[in-house]
Amino acid sequence: MTTIEKSVDVDVPVTTAYNQWTQFESFPRFMEGVESITQLTPTRTHWVTKIAGVQREFDADITEQHPDERVAWHSVDGPSQAGVVTFHRLDDRTTRVHLQMEFDPSTLTEKAGAALGVVDHRISGDMKRFKEFIESRGVETGAWREDVNRPPQAR
Repeated sequence: MTTIEKSVDVDVPVTTAYNQWTQFESFPRFMEGVESITQLTPTRTHWVTKIAGVQREFDADITEQHPDERVAWHSVDGPSQAGVVTFHRLDDRTTRVHLQMEFDPSTLTEKAGAALGVVDHRISGDMKRFKEFIESRGVETGAWREDVNRPPQAR
């Protein structure tokens, strides 16, 4: 399992940053390799990605979500990945967006890319593009502000 952590400070209030992050269908505007995301239910998304010429489709479930604080997810099929994005109010107009993601590279190409830092670099770029996207707009494209409580841990 490979873990990546990245943060970016965005010049918008925490509510604006959080609200935009809940608009999964806008991710292709700032995430390299993401072709489309379809919101299937309030807590399930369908992803289509194309990275290094390889197209993949998978579903992901939101496992925990709290307005202005965090969004956590994990894949339910396809490539194994999970993560959490947290939102930290630095002041009234600045928010730190912190991403922690774990994924399991399955092919030789994915393993080489992870080892060489290709995925790390791509996620850094995605975070910078999110910053540019939300700051250039100044307002979110929408919002979903419901709570999703983490399921109890298995015993």
